[in-house]
Amino acid sequence: MSSPTPGTAPNPRIELKTLGHRIRHYRLARDMTLDELGAAVGVAGSQLSLIENGKREPKLTLLQAIAEVTDTVVTDLISAEPPNRRAALEIELERAQQSHSFLQLGVPPLKVTKGLTDEAIETVLGLHGELQRRDREANATPEEARRANTELRLRMRELNNYLPDIEQLAEKQLAAAGHATGALTHRTVSIMAEQLGFDLIYVNDLPTSTRSITDLENGRIYLPPASIPGGHGLRSMALQAMAHRLLGHRPPTSYADFLQQRLEINYYAACCLVPETNGVAFLQGAKKERNLAVEDFRDAFGVTHEAASMRMTNLMTQHLDMPLHFLRVGGQGQIERVYENDDLPLPQDLTGAVEGQIVCRRFSARHAFERQNRTTEHYQYTDTPAGTYWCATQTGSRDTGDFSITVGVPFDDAKWWRGRETQKRAQSTCPDESCCRRPDPSVTERWSGKAWPSARVHTHIFSPLPRGNFPGVAESDVFEFLERHDG
Repeated sequence: MSSPTPGTAPNPRIELKTLGHRIRHYRLARDMTLDELGAAVGVAGSQLSLIENGKREPKLTLLQAIAEVTDTVVTDLISAEPPNRRAALEIELERAQQSHSFLQLGVPPLKVTKGLTDEAIETVLGLHGELQRRDREANATPEEARRANTELRLRMRELNNYLPDIEQLAEKQLAAAGHATGALTHRTVSIMAEQLGFDLIYVNDLPTSTRSITDLENGRIYLPPASIPGGHGLRSMALQAMAHRLLGHRPPTSYADFLQQRLEINYYAACCLVPETNGVAFLQGAKKERNLAVEDFRDAFGVTHEAASMRMTNLMTQHLDMPLHFLRVGGQGQIERVYENDDLPLPQDLTGAVEGQIVCRRFSARHAFERQNRTTEHYQYTDTPAGTYWCATQTGSRDTGDFSITVGVPFDDAKWWRGRETQKRAQSTCPDESCCRRPDPSVTERWSGKAWPSARVHTHIFSPLPRGNFPGVAESDVFEFLERHDG
């Protein structure tokens, strides 16, 4: 049985139910009645019945007595694995009838009796599965996705984008694979996979909706060919696939759950590519020299500029006591990815969502597009209603157009960064409409009522996400792929 997702408490009721089933299993294996076992351990049979039904938690001394009488050990009794198929079905039914989807129906739960067949329970579980699938489908709309993404962003802001449990897990796995310093190699990533019982296999026919596919039955992680452009990304994809197993993820039950899992696997991969101990030592050394720079951090660990920038958001507030912000902005000014804990004023819609909003034209993230030489970073100070910020921006291109990556800090922290001497300075009064969203009054007067643009509508914003356990992935493509490679 998989362990709970990090940050999620285990369900005590389900754990007691499993314990009760295991006690019953070992009692029946000894051909004992409740009263006979009760007499042997010094409690009434009725008390044992409550324990076996998961309604009462036994003391350790009683568990030790039960283990001795049933010729087993306490660790067998408290195992998280159901003792047999029937017990697994009953526990799964208990879990399903505690779900939000079922409780919303307002109908009484099905009581499990000896006369209820395994087939009947399986049928009911099938109905529960369909109920939850439909519930997920109804929720997986762009509006729901934006709401869930906003909640996750705000939650990570409160945590300074730092997850210590995953940091420690990554360091442990790296040490076990023999990695100490320098850039993480593909060979070391392969060793990490082998230690988890997986082989990394590179194929040409992955479904277009997937980055990787993990075959849990045969212990294989399928990845795109190693020869694709930007091959460093293969390390991250392999690490993300391993993270699902290491973090005990189950198929997501909601879009919020899906986003949380995606964040956690990305975080784990980042921790492996830029380990906390080495990354913090590098940043502290650079700060001491007043020479912090994303490009140096990037090159030291052999990652992309964006990956280095995002990793800084995990480590700098926690270890250098420095708030900061990160922005990935598209060529039209749209915010594609964001993190801030330094109160940088950012545009928001009515729901509080930032992604997709147009960032101020005065920001470094947009000024950088205007430069002739984009091979070096663009440095800039920007005065805003929340204070002055120093920023470093690097631009890039991809199939869908230009983008920029920005890391910035409040004015007082600029003294630790390379590029602080820049004379470039801009002033932003956003979210005041007159800053950059409203045209000059004379231009407005000249053209008001004389223009009629035809808007480009992005039809994907009206569409629900594809059906299935994993949003955006067609399960039929995945299963057909596994069929082709099975054997």
